[in-house]
Amino acid sequence: MNKNVWLLFACQALMNAVMSGQTVMASLVGYRLSGTALNTLPMAIQMVSVMCASLVAGYAFPRLGRRGGFWLGCGIMMCGSLTFALGIYTKNFTIYCMGAVPAGLGFGISQHLRFAAAEVADQHAKAWAVSLVLAGGVLAAIVGPEMVKRTNALIPDYVFLATYLYLPVLPVITAILLSFVQVPPATKKVGIPVPFRSIIVRPEFVTAVTASLVGYGSMNLIMASTPLEMMICGFGVAASADVIRAHSLAMFSPGFVTGRLIQKFGVHQIILVGGLLTLGCVVVNVFQPPLFMTFMVALALLGVGWNFMFVGGTTLLTTSHSPEERVRVQATHDFIVFGSVAMTAVTSGAVQATQGWAFLNLTVVPPVLIAFVVVGWHWLARSRKRAAVTV
Repeated sequence: MNKNVWLLFACQALMNAVMSGQTVMASLVGYRLSGTALNTLPMAIQMVSVMCASLVAGYAFPRLGRRGGFWLGCGIMMCGSLTFALGIYTKNFTIYCMGAVPAGLGFGISQHLRFAAAEVADQHAKAWAVSLVLAGGVLAAIVGPEMVKRTNALIPDYVFLATYLYLPVLPVITAILLSFVQVPPATKKVGIPVPFRSIIVRPEFVTAVTASLVGYGSMNLIMASTPLEMMICGFGVAASADVIRAHSLAMFSPGFVTGRLIQKFGVHQIILVGGLLTLGCVVVNVFQPPLFMTFMVALALLGVGWNFMFVGGTTLLTTSHSPEERVRVQATHDFIVFGSVAMTAVTSGAVQATQGWAFLNLTVVPPVLIAFVVVGWHWLARSRKRAAVTV
């Protein structure tokens, strides 16, 4: 791995730390300010904004280059944290929800760091580069929740206000690190852009989106409501922060080896294992008593399952486009994936409030089974194609 990949790893860690801290706080602040099942609405708005960030990225990267586009994301994310702080200071749920828009846009743009890593890595190391940059979330899993634990009560009358005032420091550090990264410059428009309809029918693209969508959507649906479920079961903020930290570590620490596992066993196999781990999370949450270790183990399984499915989907995506199509295809992928994730965020709190925690978990099962079918179909189709070539 070259220096650029490691710098992108650090940038991903810092930007993910902002989201990791927000994950701990979002439903709790939402509940304090709204007192209703709308507690997950800020996270839902944030994920819709992450989806829309794909449109911003598709416009910015070809014109500003990777570095300029990521700088734009850093500035937008800072605005998000400060707007969240204003919402808490004024005790205004609407303003707090407004902060989710720039926060989501900034985070969504930062998700293209994994694509930048694939572009600066050697051809044989693309899967490893993608998984390594995503592994930056390991540091985020430590930094984000720890910042929440240490700063949430620094201003007693406004819980979490101090945290949101500290968070903008992380995008500033990210912007500085980006100054030292050698990434592709802005590109001139060449020819007619590839139509969306020709992108979304490619087998590799369909399989990549299915794996990423199901992995991310399932993870977000359960994770978004976990802090509130823990509060209902009598656990405090510190306990929720510890569980989210363990979940984040499980999400990102496999990134140090996921790329190698894909090289050794194949991308389809790793995606399928990720689906099985996600189902394991459902089994633990539904059939085990609501103890601290139950939440810890369940979200750990959920995290590793997400990593295998999302890294696998991203790796498949790199095989679905030509170099000149890369930004358009990547933006289309993230628009679809994060659009679906936004739906899980907005429905998570409502489903939990009306149908219960067990039902919320069980809704994950059908999408995972669909992913098994799609990934298995593509695996067999590719195997047959290779066999026909060798004959």
